[in-house]
Amino acid sequence: MSDQSALSLQEPSEHWGGPWTVKKLDAFSKYVEAYLTIMQSNPYWKTIYFDGFAGCGTRKDLNTELYNQLKITLEEEEGYKGAAERVLSLDKCFDYYYFIDNQKSLDKLKEKLASLPDADGRQKVFKPGDCNKWLIKLAELMQSNKYATLLFLDPFGMHIDWESIAALKETRSDIWILIPTGVIVNRLLDKAGELKHIDRLQSFFGLSEEEIRKEFFKKEKQTTLFGDDEITRKIRDPIQHIANLYIRQLHTIWRYVTETPLVLRNSRNVPIYHFVFASNNAAAKNIASDIIIKS
Repeated sequence: MSDQSALSLQEPSEHWGGPWTVKKLDAFSKYVEAYLTIMQSNPYWKTIYFDGFAGCGTRKDLNTELYNQLKITLEEEEGYKGAAERVLSLDKCFDYYYFIDNQKSLDKLKEKLASLPDADGRQKVFKPGDCNKWLIKLAELMQSNKYATLLFLDPFGMHIDWESIAALKETRSDIWILIPTGVIVNRLLDKAGELKHIDRLQSFFGLSEEEIRKEFFKKEKQTTLFGDDEITRKIRDPIQHIANLYIRQLHTIWRYVTETPLVLRNSRNVPIYHFVFASNNAAAKNIASDIIIKS
């Protein structure tokens, strides 16, 4: 079983629950409205909405070995939900809407969106396949400087490769990205430092194994009856450090990143996701930060 398939954690059921889902979508919807208001006064650029994991509102039955090992709960799953309906229900609109997912999910999404009266006539494009591939194609398209794109990336697992994010450097793009800090990444950073899925961690962070180990593990000497042993310890508060590290990486692509992201917690008050915004526009970052503070 490949790490990619192992981390393809399933979409939640149609019974979307959890206050974090509403919190995430409320924050994003507020930003979309502000974004479209601003862009209406800049008609030079064609606007694109890019939803990399559009979803369809159903949960697949397939579970994986890793999925079971990580003991993902239904509560944690419900932090994931696409925003397609909300965005298409707004009065203001983008010039183009791109929805990415597998073909089966897109077919169901089309049916759901067809019931929205405001969605009729809007330029919707449905692209099946790997989001990473379409992110790179989007980045190529945006080199023309004719487009301004708002990206919404909320994968439940670690599906986004860093090289796909890096392709967006120096483009007119704003991005909201959901980082599965506590629910996935932290669990792959096992306390013993074995890092059985190091290739996925490298792809996710865009860092080498040595750099990842340096960020999350410390070596200490421990005196025993038989002499000194060197042991590996995981750093304290790794979940927050995961968010900080990813934010640091985003800073290499966009000029402005929300240093304090929107933290989504489970019922035990444990952080499971961090919702982060990045842009090359200072005003956009200020708007996003204000929304996060008030959420």
